[in-house]
Amino acid sequence: MHDSAQLKIYKFGGASVKDAAALRNLGRIVTEHGRPSPLVIVVSAMGKTTNALEALLQLAHAGQPYATQLATLRDFHMGVATELQLPADELLRELFTMLETQLATAATVATADFDRHYDQVVSCGELLSTRIVAAFLEARWLDCRPLIRTDETWREGRLDWAATEAALRAALPLEGLAQGPPVVTQGFVGGTAGGLTTTLGREGSDFTAAILAYCLGAGSVTIWKDVAGLLNADPKIFADTVCYPEISYQETIEMAYYGASVIHPKTIKPLAVRSIPLLVKSFLDPAAEGTRIHDCRHGLLVPAFIRKADQCLISFESKGLDFISEENLEVIFGVLAQVRLKIRLMQNSAISFSVCTDFVPARLEQLLARLRDQFTIHYNTGLELYTIKNYDTPSLQRLTAGRELLLEQRTRQTFQFVCRGVGEIQG
Repeated sequence: MHDSAQLKIYKFGGASVKDAAALRNLGRIVTEHGRPSPLVIVVSAMGKTTNALEALLQLAHAGQPYATQLATLRDFHMGVATELQLPADELLRELFTMLETQLATAATVATADFDRHYDQVVSCGELLSTRIVAAFLEARWLDCRPLIRTDETWREGRLDWAATEAALRAALPLEGLAQGPPVVTQGFVGGTAGGLTTTLGREGSDFTAAILAYCLGAGSVTIWKDVAGLLNADPKIFADTVCYPEISYQETIEMAYYGASVIHPKTIKPLAVRSIPLLVKSFLDPAAEGTRIHDCRHGLLVPAFIRKADQCLISFESKGLDFISEENLEVIFGVLAQVRLKIRLMQNSAISFSVCTDFVPARLEQLLARLRDQFTIHYNTGLELYTIKNYDTPSLQRLTAGRELLLEQRTRQTFQFVCRGVGEIQG
């Protein structure tokens, strides 16, 4: 293994590269905090580009006109590059040609192949942003698709760790990183052995940073956010948030699992395995301490509040009012896995079994089609799932007051409940 304790991995999300001013700020952070250490920079798509590409693909797939939306996306990226005095057409023309080709064929893509096509289209956001960032920083642009090797689980590629580590070590020897310019590469994106692009799941750029750190033996990973560090709640939803100065891998994994938006759930494990600290810092205040996530011990933490919107509560009853058996559960879990609906919360009674999942209409329909013959199924959508980690009586009262709780569950440290949100639909 390389002795690369000083290698730093920096990850910049969409908000930190949303326009030319944000990129200039990124440049200052790299100059003042990143160098002279060897540095690999992982970059997400700019601003809301991923959402824009998803909308473009939906229009193209449905056979609807999309030229105006595509022109808006092109003009935005060309405008940022031009404002930074970069050769916009030379940098981006090839990528937009590739995107146009993919969109032109979208209407002929079978529904079964949509997720594969999704990855080829939506990954363009990271390719565009990294071209601009690398040129602006005069850094080395690295295409991570041949290096981050995954299987063909489209939209959530499963990593081949051995192949990825070998490829990254060959492409990024420490000697080159130490002597050369910073390296800029894409978050969220990988590739199959057959050369097709995959993605690692929404918000997967954090995971990319962890993959690079694990495979290259980095000294640290820093995620640059628009918040002061890892907070006990989303400041857009909750007032009076608290920043944790340090927190353990274990506690962070649990918070990410329950839906805390600061860290992608898969990020922590590879860092914990190799004891690589994760720093969460503010790109608005780069000199501030932020949060250090590492192998540490701490007392009881301030309660953490986590909300997941757009949830669906699904209840299965055995036809004939039989008890819900282990055999029933095996069938339900099997189909949930097949349609890729992730369970956020589950509970069973004598004759029913309930799960809370993200609301994904197409996947819910597949679930109903496969299980309706065996079970009586009821579901509610438009719900919210709240989790309180390290709860106490005041925090319970604060979050449950005035809400109708449809399902609740508690352990010694965690309290969760599902309640009605806005725009509920019943089925």
